Amino acid sequence: MMDIPKNIALVHEWFSPRSVGGAEKVVRIIDSLVTSLGSSAELFALVDGESLNRNSWLSGRSVKTSFIQGLPFGISHVQSYLPLLPYAIEHLDLSGYPLVISSSHLVAKGVLTSPEQFHISYIHTPVRYAWDQMNIYLKRSILSRAGFAPLIRWQLHHLRQWDQLSAARVDFLLANSRFTARRILKYWGRESIVVHPPVDVDRFIYSEERSDYYLCLCRLVPNKKVDLVIRAFNALGLPLIVVGDGPERSFLSRIAGPTVKVLGYQEQHIVEELMQRCRAYVYAGVEDFGIAPVEAMAAGAPVIAFAQGGLLDTVKCASKGIDSATGVLFKDQKVQSLLEAVMWFEQDQLWQKMSPESINNWSQKFSIKSFSNHFETVVRQAWEMHLDRSAIASSDPMQFKK
Repeated sequence: MMDIPKNIALVHEWFSPRSVGGAEKVVRIIDSLVTSLGSSAELFALVDGESLNRNSWLSGRSVKTSFIQGLPFGISHVQSYLPLLPYAIEHLDLSGYPLVISSSHLVAKGVLTSPEQFHISYIHTPVRYAWDQMNIYLKRSILSRAGFAPLIRWQLHHLRQWDQLSAARVDFLLANSRFTARRILKYWGRESIVVHPPVDVDRFIYSEERSDYYLCLCRLVPNKKVDLVIRAFNALGLPLIVVGDGPERSFLSRIAGPTVKVLGYQEQHIVEELMQRCRAYVYAGVEDFGIAPVEAMAAGAPVIAFAQGGLLDTVKCASKGIDSATGVLFKDQKVQSLLEAVMWFEQDQLWQKMSPESINNWSQKFSIKSFSNHFETVVRQAWEMHLDRSAIASSDPMQFKK
């Protein structure tokens, strides 16, 4: 199979200590993979606040940034410059790199490349708050409640236009789940290949012993629907631990009943212990993929989640057979639907029928190694296809004349 170029541009939205999540982990693993293949990746981003951090994987690395880097609070509050971000990403100069790989959840896919360059974009999501989840975000937005909703909608209208236009520039699209692939087709009219993102499943040790509490762990933002989970467990009177931080934390603490504990942010070792002991991990939002549910399964915990989004790729529902099940999926994003799922889980004691070892084995399908192998294969094949097409395009047209 054809080798990839030695000189590659790797583009991400931003490297900021305020935003380190699944998307940043993907970039790190792609960077490591590129190096292992004998190539080198030049990093590009709107802003970089990590390369001077001695504890960061980017320590000492050179990251080429946009003019947002020099704006007031540009590094720490890059999203506040949302109207400028499409313009800024187009200013990054990627000339001289035959292969461009972008990791995109907002604007990274919009970089400008020439016909001689090949652009592969790994899509975490078409920007949620510009498309199907716009009204969810606006409902809880402070600026929206302050009377700026019409202005925000106007800005998002223009962002949707640019989002669709810039998607046409990408030569080859990868999606992190079948759900994301459907959204790409819906909003951009483009086909994509599904490559599930890497999850560090090896850091968890599954436990055969499950405790009596349920766990909900995620960022505390409106679209995660943690309020729905809390209201369900208030009604059930079952112990629930909520871990995470975000703008919804004070609101969620207020509505939490006596059996619900909202702990806020917790260190990694505490999260691992909670996952390894919980009766089940509970989630009611719509995820493009959903790393935390896979981590819970790596810890041997069954998952109870809303039957939509990326979790349809990762959770095998007990309704289709208890022997191979890794959790329970409820069909409606409503308190009653979750109530019924948890009641079934409790009454049939499903956590005792789902083997933690089998659940952990299933989670290995989404490991870092699995991602690296799949990503490498797809990139090599795409690059070879690009070279074949380029060879045909550059052929002497006279040779095809009779």
